[in-house]
Amino acid sequence: MNLIAEKFSQISPSQTLAITAAAKKMIDEGEDVASFGAGEPDLDTPQHIKDACIEALQRGETKYTAATGIPELKKAIQAKLLVDNGLEYDLNQISVNCGAKHSCFNAILACCDPEDEVIIPAPYWTSYPEMVRLSGAEPYIVETKRENGWKLTAEEFEDSISGRTRMLILNSPNNPTGSVYSKEELEALVEVAASEDIIILSDEIYEKLIYNDKKHVSTASVSPAAKDLTITINGLSKVYAMTGWRLGYTAAPKQIANVISTIQSHTTSNPTTFAQYGAIAALEGDQSMITDMVEEYDMRRQYMMSRLQKINNVEIIEPEGAFYFLVDTTKMGLNSMNLSEKLLSRYKVAAVPGVAFGYDNSIRLSYATSLDIIKVGLDRFEEFCMAH
Repeated sequence: MNLIAEKFSQISPSQTLAITAAAKKMIDEGEDVASFGAGEPDLDTPQHIKDACIEALQRGETKYTAATGIPELKKAIQAKLLVDNGLEYDLNQISVNCGAKHSCFNAILACCDPEDEVIIPAPYWTSYPEMVRLSGAEPYIVETKRENGWKLTAEEFEDSISGRTRMLILNSPNNPTGSVYSKEELEALVEVAASEDIIILSDEIYEKLIYNDKKHVSTASVSPAAKDLTITINGLSKVYAMTGWRLGYTAAPKQIANVISTIQSHTTSNPTTFAQYGAIAALEGDQSMITDMVEEYDMRRQYMMSRLQKINNVEIIEPEGAFYFLVDTTKMGLNSMNLSEKLLSRYKVAAVPGVAFGYDNSIRLSYATSLDIIKVGLDRFEEFCMAH
């Protein structure tokens, strides 16, 4: 007897979390594993953020709040969007959610019906297609090209549109490629979306983690038409090292924002109350830790790039944001699961298989780990590559 809903038959567990869990199990058993799997900062949440949360607990901030978050936090997000992104939103257009992953899912659920198609450029973050399937809609994967920096072009976007196309998902800076869309590239994509009334979900969770003097451009900021069609997704996890706090947010056109609020009121209700006070401290407090974080990641990024460029049978493009390298392993002739399993079991290196991101001839290496681990891991990875 089948006890599971049919819609779950095609849903796969997160392979990024699976690799991290396997590596952690080996470490717990005493294995010397160099893990490149984690998609979270290796730094701790700044103390002033933790203190604000502790103070909120001590004040008794432990009750329900409005489903989409406390007004003080929404005002802090409103100010952040205006100052950092040039975007002006009413408070009722902003929703605080239980992590940016939850923000993405709420947005997809609010906009997509069964039989709708959602265009997702590959390589993509592993959860996008599964979220679309859970909503009842269908992911339409468009393979991007390494020579284009793994970025969707306006021509590729236009060629992918059908009468069922409802939404385009953009992620800049991108996980897993580190690619960053320019203003001109976004303008070209928005022009196509506006001509067909296609909603854009713009996941900007890595916006502050950017290098080489590149500038992050928020999709909704490029034109009035862009703002009318775009749901902006962001959160606290990456840039403030608050992954376990589970706080993300959406800023959306009012019609969509109202539905997101309704969805949340019937599912999670409000994000954790006392955590929201920590988020206010993050957004309104000292931002110097971001500069320090970016400098540290950039040092690791440059080191990894210098090492990876010298390995003959892999290819990379320089990541301009986030904290990942997508390593093209086509020349090795191994599918990504096989490669990742051999790398972990024989060489004690954890990397996420590219099949999780829609590009099987690759692995993702995160540099959100210490330089010592990076050096050991790359020594082992180079030895693995030489043997294949």
